[in-house]
Amino acid sequence: MATFSMVARCSRTGALGVCVSTAVPAVGGVVPHAEAGVGAIATQGYTEVQYGLKGLELLRRGVPPQKALERMLKADPKRETRQVIIIDELGRKAAHTGKETYGWRGHIIGEDYVAAGNLIVSEKVLEAMAEAFEDSKGPLSDRLMLALEAGERAGGDRRGGVSAALIVVGERNLPEVRPIISLRVDLHREPVRELRRIYDAYMKWLGMWR
Repeated sequence: MATFSMVARCSRTGALGVCVSTAVPAVGGVVPHAEAGVGAIATQGYTEVQYGLKGLELLRRGVPPQKALERMLKADPKRETRQVIIIDELGRKAAHTGKETYGWRGHIIGEDYVAAGNLIVSEKVLEAMAEAFEDSKGPLSDRLMLALEAGERAGGDRRGGVSAALIVVGERNLPEVRPIISLRVDLHREPVRELRRIYDAYMKWLGMWR
């Protein structure tokens, strides 16, 4: 399935997160995976959720992202249909874009982030995401939201958008009532714009608890 996403880490706070958008419903239930103090993973292409579940388990056991990814790919006969990106709590990264994922396809590995996409309009989607992330400051959730919006403005999914999601764990200063940011738009004509609306309202609400 066509998707564009980013996994990232804040080197200052240790927060970890994933942002994603795609042209099929309910992307938030399958692609993004994150655990505080462990790592963040996006599993897409012909999505296999076990890359997220098993990947976090391996990271939790201290396996570096590259070795964890290699281990999972080796056991998967459909590995060339997958696209998987990983970052751990130390900022170590890994990425795989299978040869049977749809073009344009690829990934960019940068300082504290990995961006990936398949069946997107061009490499400019990922370049825009990377630039937005690198040029932004502040909480990781803000930076991921900006990166997702930049990818959408650059063209995003070739088929248009239907769903989007944002997950951030380990962010400092979040109130105890909501220690994790986990927001989803499951079915909408403009999912990234709707996610921004929800995100802004949610952060305003969180501000009352700080």
